[in-house]
Amino acid sequence: MNHTTVNADPAELAKFSDLAHRWWDPESEFRPLHQINPLRLEWINGLSALQGQRVLDVGCGGGILADSMARKGANVLGIDLSTKALRVAQLHAFEAQTPNIEYREISIEALADEHPSSFDTVTCMEMLEHVPNPDSVVQACARLVKPGGWVFFSTINRNAKAFMLAIVGAEYLLNMLPRGTHEYAKMIKPSELAASCRSAELDLVQTKGLEYNPLTQRYWLSANTSVNYLFATQRAF
Repeated sequence: MNHTTVNADPAELAKFSDLAHRWWDPESEFRPLHQINPLRLEWINGLSALQGQRVLDVGCGGGILADSMARKGANVLGIDLSTKALRVAQLHAFEAQTPNIEYREISIEALADEHPSSFDTVTCMEMLEHVPNPDSVVQACARLVKPGGWVFFSTINRNAKAFMLAIVGAEYLLNMLPRGTHEYAKMIKPSELAASCRSAELDLVQTKGLEYNPLTQRYWLSANTSVNYLFATQRAF
């Protein structure tokens, strides 16, 4: 397959590149990622024990999730198309002496051509709502994971509640995220992501919602998928 056009939005890449130096500041715009990371990590590890696994983190950014999975004993490759974010990730791994972690600037579609069926677990978190063609990413994730392996997704639902909480609330009222982080039209309904997974021959095993209380500033996983949600899928044998 020839991927002449890269499945990335230049404006999205620029947006995250401009903030790259702040990835590892837990009080920066990336504070929510630092806060939800332990929840995501334990959920992933509980379904697909990371110790000794070959793991791919798609759209890894500055490496918050990738780094923590490597510290759980996985051999991790993080990929992204933001050069600055990858430099930050590499620098952090060097300074923190994180074991068994590598980063590459490559599209997931190109990596799937290079290394099909090569990973025990693939994670694609908070990324699908930032690319022009999320279906293409789901298909590539399915091609990269081994038969029986796990693929994890997280994204944001598309409805009035999600618009009010994830965009108006988080970006404009609470200033938890930079304004313009999310576009309503790019948000993805669980039914749409489930259809993408089915067409990629990924079986949906578990669905979780991610909720937030602005008063206590606490996040937790629940059954409520009306705003942020996570999918655990498995590639058929």
